[in-house]
Amino acid sequence: MPNSIEHSTDKRSARILVVSSRGFNLAAASCGCYEFEDLICDVDDADLFAPVNTHNLMRKIYRLTKYIGRSDRLAAKITPYPKEFVIDSEYDLLLVIVHTAWDMQLINLIQGWQEKCRYKACLLSEFHGTGLNDWRLLQEPFHNFDIIFSCMYLCNDKLSKAIDRPVIYLPGGADTLKFCPYPNPPGRLIDVIALGRRPPEVHRSLLEQAQKSNFFYYYDTVKKQALEIDNPREHRMMLASLMKRTRFSINYFAKFNEPVFTQNSQEIGFRYFEGAAAGTIMLGMPPANEMFPKYFDWEDVVIEVPADSQDIIAKIAELDAEPGKLAAMRRRNVANSLLKHDWVYRWQTILAAFNLTPRPATIDREQRLQELATEVERSAVEI
Repeated sequence: MPNSIEHSTDKRSARILVVSSRGFNLAAASCGCYEFEDLICDVDDADLFAPVNTHNLMRKIYRLTKYIGRSDRLAAKITPYPKEFVIDSEYDLLLVIVHTAWDMQLINLIQGWQEKCRYKACLLSEFHGTGLNDWRLLQEPFHNFDIIFSCMYLCNDKLSKAIDRPVIYLPGGADTLKFCPYPNPPGRLIDVIALGRRPPEVHRSLLEQAQKSNFFYYYDTVKKQALEIDNPREHRMMLASLMKRTRFSINYFAKFNEPVFTQNSQEIGFRYFEGAAAGTIMLGMPPANEMFPKYFDWEDVVIEVPADSQDIIAKIAELDAEPGKLAAMRRRNVANSLLKHDWVYRWQTILAAFNLTPRPATIDREQRLQELATEVERSAVEI
């Protein structure tokens, strides 16, 4: 499979170059970011570069040379990266979107990025405090970027000091038009959905309920934690389709069962954005993170069910006894997600950081989201 470069379909030349790891990183957890990349290409004049060959051996030699010689120039001279993409026009912004900082080296596959790109930014979808303890990680090419955006919040100040670059929090999000169940709600056929990590006690209670009654519990059955997928766009379509058909979703903060790795920090995982956008009732625990009440500032966002709880079935029965309240909760989740959590708002944040003007398609999408949110709030249709 050759390296891919998808060019803007706009008559004007592209002003944004998005560099993606989708060509080699097939983890399901990364597909939300790939959805963000697709939206950027839809609403702006953007080219998407997605290499499929990471040249791992060369990267290792490059890093070793850099660690020993403390010089990017020396490392580049000894292990020159093959240039998979040559920039032949100027871009206003280079945006590298990666799951971890180890993949920032992707920029070395591009010839001319330093001279041809006016601004350079990187978006890290995941970075925890333990990364600050790894001197090798901090030797990654942070210095090549004007701004680092991070979907994690709690260690950004420390990261900024360590790399001497501004680090801006950029929350997760979703294509809320894709996840929105309105105006043609498919019906809530799935009682509970649990994707990814789940507390054993909660899972056991839901399994028992599914075995003894007409209760549809949808959960992952694969053992491998880093679940790989075949097609990111199809995966997101499938996920949205499932979530729109789900009554309750299980939501706990990112890596809730790895406190040593996260240093007991509680970050906002992508599942909160997806669950709310689809109108599910989220059961679990909100993260103890000052950003959560800022971005999820409406009532009954998450119905608290501790990870060691054995009473989740009773909690569901209690909620089901008030169908009117449930309907209102779903409506609030969907409407607020349309107004606050679509990827287009995250894109506007990035543009604003560089004083770049949004394209008309960006403004049009925001207007459509606002109109749809109003329709959801006023509609009598049960979603």
